[in-house]
Amino acid sequence: MSTVLILVQITVALGLLNVWLVRKQQATAYRGGNSQTLRDEFKAYGLPSWAYDVVGTLKIGAAIVLLLGIFQPTLVPLAAGLVSVLMVGALAMHIKVKDPLLKSLPALLMLTLNLGLLFLTLQ
Repeated sequence: MSTVLILVQITVALGLLNVWLVRKQQATAYRGGNSQTLRDEFKAYGLPSWAYDVVGTLKIGAAIVLLLGIFQPTLVPLAAGLVSVLMVGALAMHIKVKDPLLKSLPALLMLTLNLGLLFLTLQ
């Protein structure tokens, strides 16, 4: 596996873990609507409360699998595919609440990185 792919995996994994474990209670410029926390963001999107737990579990799990994929590359397409689907959902939610493009940039970047991982690991 190339060094670039590994660096992208680490970047995506640490980005997901940062959002879901370190900064979930902090306001950022990218929170949907006028949300101050990650949980509030899900409320702003009109999602049921359980969606926060499901999406969080999937994203944290995918981050761990991406890190494990450094040693077992066959795991990478599964995690990258899952994150890609979740990022399409995130973009749809930003559109739903009519967020400015700036708020969608992290999700768009993550989608792009994960589609790249998916494409390159399935060749």
